[in-house]
Amino acid sequence: MKYITFDNGDKLPMLGLGTWKSAPGEVFQAVLWALEAGYRHIDCAAVYKNEKEVGDALKKAFADGLVKREEVFVTSKLWNNAHERDQVQVGFSQSLADLQLEYLDLYLIHWPIALKSHVMFPEKGEDFLDYTNAPLSETWAGMEALKSDGKVRHIGVSNFNQQKIEEILASCQIKPEMNQIELHPYLPQKKLVDFCFSHQINVTAYSPLGSADRPSARKQADDPVLMEEKVLHKIAAKHGKTVAQVLIAWSLHRDVAVIPKSVNQDRIKQNLESADLKLDGSDMEAISNLKTSHRFIDGTFFTEVPGSPYEQSDLWENA
Repeated sequence: MKYITFDNGDKLPMLGLGTWKSAPGEVFQAVLWALEAGYRHIDCAAVYKNEKEVGDALKKAFADGLVKREEVFVTSKLWNNAHERDQVQVGFSQSLADLQLEYLDLYLIHWPIALKSHVMFPEKGEDFLDYTNAPLSETWAGMEALKSDGKVRHIGVSNFNQQKIEEILASCQIKPEMNQIELHPYLPQKKLVDFCFSHQINVTAYSPLGSADRPSARKQADDPVLMEEKVLHKIAAKHGKTVAQVLIAWSLHRDVAVIPKSVNQDRIKQNLESADLKLDGSDMEAISNLKTSHRFIDGTFFTEVPGSPYEQSDLWENA
């Protein structure tokens, strides 16, 4: 297993279990299977609506002696309706209570999008707060307070482009330690990854397998299917591995953490075995030469709401 080592010596296993889209009734067992298999990194978020069940699994794992709390790196994310500085603590406290933990290892701002406190997903312009009413600098100050109070060991962002990260860097006391972004061979985001690394900001890849099981409302008729890419099948056959293992290993070879989701015990084990897959130079070059370019999670569910104060440029790189 490769690790990211933070400035204070904490280590993040670079291959973790994602829990987005893991349904209630399934994620409890998935977390236990993952810990039994050897995972020590669990990625969560308030908006996934399953943190209570993840917390139940962690509590059982600790009580049964399967793992100790300090051996498991747990990440969660601040949802968009808690961006006002005094709401950051509220959003965080709910996740901490649901996960039944005394602290989080990593806490991220989920999106650079702010909603009013009673709104989970926007339907009209009045549901939003713009950057005047909820500036990112104030949200970040709330995140810094969590770390200063010792409630979170590390803080970062998710779905942030270079411009939004620069806004935070311009006024922060504690710089972001992670940016979690959609990342796979159809969306390698080299420019953004290089920018993050140049500022000592680590990167985590979500939807590393192409997010084929994302909600139907997030799909387009012409979406390509990453797992059907012939080049990937050829590389997988060469190594006697699965396409999913190749995709996970591809991120690890870029020094990027990766959080594939599964609630299937065999696939959970197979995904972890990706850490041992050594892709060679020709494999990496073949993957980099893929012609398809596609973003599966495009954020239009925020930017195309009538009256939304946000644009695609608030989310993604202009180039």
